[in-house]
Amino acid sequence: MTFEEIKNSEKENLMHTYGRFEVALVNGKGSTAYDINGKEYIDFTSGIGVNALGYSDEGWSKAVSEQAKKIQHISNLYYSPLQTAVAEKLCSLTGFSKVFLCNSGAEANECAIKLARKYSFDKYGNIGRNKILTLVNSFHGRTMATLTATGQDAMHNYFFPFIDGFVYAQANNIDSFNSVIDDSICAVLIELVQGEGGVQPLNKDFVKSIEKICKEKDILLMIDEVQTGISRTGKLYCYQKFDIQPDVITSAKGLGGGLPIGACLCTKDLENVLTAGTHGTTFGGNPVACAGALEILNRVTSEEFLKKVEEKGEYIRNRLLKIKGVKEVRGMGMMIGIVTENDNAKKIANDCVANGLLILLAKNLLRMLPPLNITYEEINKGLEILEKVFEEDLK
Repeated sequence: MTFEEIKNSEKENLMHTYGRFEVALVNGKGSTAYDINGKEYIDFTSGIGVNALGYSDEGWSKAVSEQAKKIQHISNLYYSPLQTAVAEKLCSLTGFSKVFLCNSGAEANECAIKLARKYSFDKYGNIGRNKILTLVNSFHGRTMATLTATGQDAMHNYFFPFIDGFVYAQANNIDSFNSVIDDSICAVLIELVQGEGGVQPLNKDFVKSIEKICKEKDILLMIDEVQTGISRTGKLYCYQKFDIQPDVITSAKGLGGGLPIGACLCTKDLENVLTAGTHGTTFGGNPVACAGALEILNRVTSEEFLKKVEEKGEYIRNRLLKIKGVKEVRGMGMMIGIVTENDNAKKIANDCVANGLLILLAKNLLRMLPPLNITYEEINKGLEILEKVFEEDLK
């Protein structure tokens, strides 16, 4: 098929839910992808943080293909050694007590919401202590509950009525947080770096203050690590950089290395809240996805690997700050946001694609989520393209 034939087929057969870039990718290796015409692209997106080890990693490919030859799916009515291996690995790496495996970040956050509400119901009864506090500018998913949890007014339209039981506070503003905390709150759900909200890190003092308030009031502290997790910020999970101990964390994206998987992790105090019949999933913990996840967890968690993520992230940020037209660089590890001087991120992103670089947008800025094992050669090639695009734009 030609690119135009693919575009026409998409237009005729798929719902128009995505604003796509002008490229159709068909294969890749490492952090380099190729389109339908064989053109090469350096990938600074990793499928929005999913391809933790890039394209067609040999160890990952071998793990999932060998498992697919054995058994591709079983019902959760039966035990799965790969499920238990992934759960055991996650618990041993984090210190959490139990894991629920699902299919996506939104589902992991749905699990966290249900977990928090049932914990409060079990302990305090049906007294209306069921609200979840999230932050303005957050993003937690596109299901009805997680969309409501998302603290962006622009997303609270069309799908009325939205789900009750969510309130919002300003990020990095403890006075705003305190103004909405009352006896109706059972949990706080936050991202430590607001990814879709513009790669905005939270202040450590603000997060520590939230943790203190939550402990005093028996409010669950839940951290959405869907984008920040799986070594993206230089730690396996971002909360480990903030010196806090959440009650719940959620994980997805990079966990599967390219296959759908999500996880909700909880502490020992919460391990028996969700019981048989109160939650479940058909595809969650799929053996092939778990085989991929186990390979990822065995590869991205060593101190040496995490140090390299930090070093590469710092290298990229330093190079970006030298590019004329870059106003600000923010983020953590290899989760990077770029504010442009001319407020022209969308044009820059499209021009990057035309020149062989895949890059993301988040609100009005450029966003980078490169594969964690991207080589310096690939980094340099991508940054050279980006610099060229900025130079052309300033002419």
